[in-house]
Amino acid sequence: MQSRTPPPPGRLGRPRSAAADEAILEATRAALVDLGWSKLTLGDVATRAGVAKTTLYRRWAGKNELVVDAVAVLFDELQLPDRGSLAADIEGVVLQFAAILDRPETKTALMAVVAESTRDAPLRERIRTSIVDRQKRLVLEGRTRAERRGELPAAPDPHVAAATADLIFDVAAGAVVHRTLVSAEPVDAEWVRRFTALLLGGLAAASG
Repeated sequence: MQSRTPPPPGRLGRPRSAAADEAILEATRAALVDLGWSKLTLGDVATRAGVAKTTLYRRWAGKNELVVDAVAVLFDELQLPDRGSLAADIEGVVLQFAAILDRPETKTALMAVVAESTRDAPLRERIRTSIVDRQKRLVLEGRTRAERRGELPAAPDPHVAAATADLIFDVAAGAVVHRTLVSAEPVDAEWVRRFTALLLGGLAAASG
């Protein structure tokens, strides 16, 4: 992707500014809430962020890529807490995930890029690599920690373990996204407790 490819050796240019990137991504999320997807332009984002429009185009090829990255950094805030048991850890990260989804900027941006991706294959790929694949780390961390505690047996086959991690991620993320953004129902402590029990029941069956 243009936005993530470093300049070739010998090409002169200013180094990227982390502060500028942060300002641009924050401005993108704010513009989405105020204007919506259809009215959002890179010119508006540049004005809000206090940077030149050319600065955006040096980093992102267009609006789709910019919005995905603006959403991705929100999900990068997710951490798997160590609360003493696999069930408690899952409950903690699900509550974090739901809180992020409940933000106005996340709702607007995520729904917009998912809708747009239905007719844009490169955008779907960017969503997968920038958001989905990066957050699968949480499942792998949880599995490793649970194995160390003796809560789950060690996975004998890495390919099976990877496939199971993908399935767990799809089930967990899909359920929380649907409840929060589609059904507009609360993801409270009681719902999370019941969902975690259901998820662990399925995981135990798969491990067995």
